[in-house]
Amino acid sequence: MLNIERENSILELLKQKEVIKIQEIVEFLNISEATARRDLASLEKKELVKRVHGGAILNNSLDTTKDFNIQYRRNLNRVEKEKIAKYAASFIKRDSYIFLDAGTTTLCMIKYLKNLNIKVVTNGLNLIDELEKYEIESYLIGGKIKSKTSCTVGFSAAQYIKTFNFQYAFIGVNAVTLDGYSTPDFEEALIKSEAINKSTDTFFLCDHSKIGKSSFTIFSTLDKGTLITDKPLSKEYKNIVKVEVVKWYTR
Repeated sequence: MLNIERENSILELLKQKEVIKIQEIVEFLNISEATARRDLASLEKKELVKRVHGGAILNNSLDTTKDFNIQYRRNLNRVEKEKIAKYAASFIKRDSYIFLDAGTTTLCMIKYLKNLNIKVVTNGLNLIDELEKYEIESYLIGGKIKSKTSCTVGFSAAQYIKTFNFQYAFIGVNAVTLDGYSTPDFEEALIKSEAINKSTDTFFLCDHSKIGKSSFTIFSTLDKGTLITDKPLSKEYKNIVKVEVVKWYTR
């Protein structure tokens, strides 16, 4: 098993148990204690976990205040992301023009878009292979490449978005508070904001772990579209944001 595969397995185990001991990792992955310690040290260096005596806990701030490598983000809250993605795709009508934001939830959407005869515009480098796999007509926004989150950003990318009109935009969210939707990177915020402005209907994709948390840059207020999430929001959000809550969506 590769290092990254072991580390992703540890993250998944932590998500289920919140706290894990070294011995649990050793038994779960069938590895030596020394290897388990090295993997935890690597994850801690990436600020994904915090080591405690005899084990580790998940770093609860990983999804809001900083950007994390997309290889790790795609393995966090996978079940929730899949549900949100499938439900989000159900809003798209045939022959539509849509914007797909770079991200891991939008990546999960693509398999549900085949045979809809849609046109997709995206800044997500991570989406290209999947879009080609399902032979979906796609346009990649040019700009500065941000390798960490596998997307294009910058002034030229934002200007390019202005040349399109979208019926739907699907936007990834790092954090949500009453003040709005936010993300750690100003340049990514600019792309999201421009896509929202050019879209008739906007859907914000966000699992429950990001609700009530804030990040560096607010790119939209709550009234600019519909939030699709996997758990009901608290009462303070009532009448402020339009919400679609995914439960056991199977269509």
